[in-house]
Amino acid sequence: MGACNITVLLLVIMLWLPHGLSMGNSCSASVLEARRFFELENEQLRRRFHEEFLSGYNYNTNVTEANRQAMIDVYARNAELNKRLAQQIKASDYIQSEDADIRRQAEHLSKLGASALNADDYLALQNAISSMQTNYATATVCSYTNRSDCSLTLEPHIQERLSHSRDPAELAWYWREWHDKAGTPMRENFAEYVRLTRKASQLNGHRSYADYWVQFYEDPDFERQLDATFKQLLPFYRQLHGYVRFRLRQHYGPDVMPAEGNIPISLLGNMWGQSWNELLDLFTPYPEKPFVDVKAEMEKQGYTVQKLFELGDQYFQSLGMRALPPSFWNLSLLTRPDDRQVVCHASAWDFYQDSDVRIKMCTEVDSHYFYVVHHELGHIQYYLQYEQQPAVYRGAPNPGFHEAVGDVIALSVMSAKHLKAIGLLENGRLDEKSRINQLFKQALSKIVFLPFGYAVDKYRHAVFRNELDESQWNCGFWQMRSEFGGVEPPVFRTEKDFDPPAKYHIDADVEYLRYFAAHIFQFQFHKALCRKAGQYAPNNSRLTLDNCDIFGSKAAGRSLSQFLSKGNSRHWKEVLEEFTGETEMDPAALLEYFEPLYQWLKQENSRLGVPLGWGPTGKIPSDCCGTFST
Repeated sequence: MGACNITVLLLVIMLWLPHGLSMGNSCSASVLEARRFFELENEQLRRRFHEEFLSGYNYNTNVTEANRQAMIDVYARNAELNKRLAQQIKASDYIQSEDADIRRQAEHLSKLGASALNADDYLALQNAISSMQTNYATATVCSYTNRSDCSLTLEPHIQERLSHSRDPAELAWYWREWHDKAGTPMRENFAEYVRLTRKASQLNGHRSYADYWVQFYEDPDFERQLDATFKQLLPFYRQLHGYVRFRLRQHYGPDVMPAEGNIPISLLGNMWGQSWNELLDLFTPYPEKPFVDVKAEMEKQGYTVQKLFELGDQYFQSLGMRALPPSFWNLSLLTRPDDRQVVCHASAWDFYQDSDVRIKMCTEVDSHYFYVVHHELGHIQYYLQYEQQPAVYRGAPNPGFHEAVGDVIALSVMSAKHLKAIGLLENGRLDEKSRINQLFKQALSKIVFLPFGYAVDKYRHAVFRNELDESQWNCGFWQMRSEFGGVEPPVFRTEKDFDPPAKYHIDADVEYLRYFAAHIFQFQFHKALCRKAGQYAPNNSRLTLDNCDIFGSKAAGRSLSQFLSKGNSRHWKEVLEEFTGETEMDPAALLEYFEPLYQWLKQENSRLGVPLGWGPTGKIPSDCCGTFST
């Protein structure tokens, strides 16, 4: 029957059935009791989540020691309650229940994570993490031109210089200043973090914290799939890397950029070298075809930060999805305040109560933030769509899905077709040279990110699994960045330095392979939605993936809503198949999207005689660890 809420009727039928006949046990008394138990516990869990995210938001939007301590106190108190719940579940037979939903809830709620630690260790771990976060949020560096001014922050000051300066010495200065201030002082905190997460993982029955993270993909083969996917994408990246290195050499000369080898990260317009599109002016494929200056057009039309978020809200509403609730507008932090320190790193928040969803980011009016706004609103829409799920299921079934949903909307929003529709572009269809330019610009973020996203957790996995000795933690990091992505620090780094915590997600204990996976899944999602919207057809030059805009498609919106509303209630392969027809992470859609650019790069590199590939970096001690090839 499937409707277990008709309890009395079912009990009567079960009594009536002749002995020996079976109608299944999905509504047995034990199942009904278990459902009542999980219903009550999910409500308590929801309240704990609300309290935790509220304290976390208060800290992130007002970085003070008092708020940090208040956040830790909430986490510690709830950790004990989560531990008791997990122990209660393990002491029962819920994990062996004949009901699949009860088994899934029991399995998820038994995953304690750091809560498995004793109270003192848990507090020590939270102090280590929050200390790294505080240092990241409050770090400032000295100006290259005025060394007595040491008040420069990452955003907007340092990033502005990385984006616009073409002086290699100035760029290396800011790179080193940031890593020396945001990274190196945090080595002891990071070591404590590694020690305690390893202890927590073992208490949870895992060999390492890496294995604890990987379990959330619910696929014992997932790491191998990631390795295989990276190998499939590497030929494209090598073409892009070779072309960019060639153009950097043309601009800076051989003393700054040799013909072969690794690219100094400081030359790439981004502190971590995870996106290179700030240097587009140096290596645009067809410079005679200028890019549309979306920022200039926004300023001309009087765009505001509020306008960016209103456009994002309208996009989702055009799909028949939920509007942003009034509380979003009243309680979000959308611009940098002048009266306090905040964590400016953009993030979306679900408070698990009354559709209370918010965004925290220091938004500015430009094309980058236009993209980020739609990405973060994708997270918000995910929260709203699965809001009716019990607390244990209010999340994505695959860690990569949440990030992919944010990006899949942005793929449509940044298309020429959509930019024309909202009045930021005159022509909604690009000629072939302009199309190559646009794909190249996107590749400088989408393709360039992949080796970085891959390396961050390959590094942490090696640390967590004790495969990388602590005496080589820093050189091992740069060994991986070089080996997987062909980039290196602009200055020599030793074990007296410690650079990984100069990246926010490492400080904040955020698993990072989700971002690599998201860069693959988003194109699978995009292709499925474009088909639903009638905006894509194979081998049709007018209906291509790179100029698809699903705006206004109720069919695409229904499909996306159904996908999102399931939350984490089912295995990701099941919901992926219903949404896209596929059951695995597959880079085919991404490669199809960028195929015209890939062919152009191969031809152009061949014509120019561009060398491809790179050797080991010379910016770390020669006796560092061996290679990490997958």
